[in-house]
Amino acid sequence: MNKQQFWQLIEEARDQASNPNDGEAVAREATALLASRPFEEIIAGEQVLWELMVESYTNPLWAAAYLANGGCSDDGFDYFRGWLIAQGREVFERVVADPDALAELPIVQASAAAGVDLEVENMLVIAWNAHISATGDQLPTSPSTIRYRELDPTWNFDFDDRDEMTRRLPGLAALHLE
Repeated sequence: MNKQQFWQLIEEARDQASNPNDGEAVAREATALLASRPFEEIIAGEQVLWELMVESYTNPLWAAAYLANGGCSDDGFDYFRGWLIAQGREVFERVVADPDALAELPIVQASAAAGVDLEVENMLVIAWNAHISATGDQLPTSPSTIRYRELDPTWNFDFDDRDEMTRRLPGLAALHLE
């Protein structure tokens, strides 16, 4: 499974979910779809998922998650990126390139109004759960290593600094700090 096939799987999961905005439902559907694939594709899907996690590991996106969720720990940032992957390729790529674009998404606007966090922890274990479902066994230990790049030092500031967050992420600040 390559990145394009992974995104096709996510789109199919979104289509099959009772509500494509419900990241947990998307994760369940993605798990079921992946479980129906050959063993090698499940393992390859795990690798693609973590490559996307590496791609989305940036300070600007972390700052956006911090605003959107009223704070964001290391684990919370992982779960936020799981939510972002559940939104599909177009949203993922757009938001990774411009984290403030989150503010334009109706789901983010609705979540801000309702005080709902944008997190889908179960997206991070779709391959794990698919492998157990398909084989009854846990995923084999992966020989590959995921290495996060260094975070951008120009974004190394206190995310509780309202003025700085408003300057850098004006759309999200308008939703969450006003």
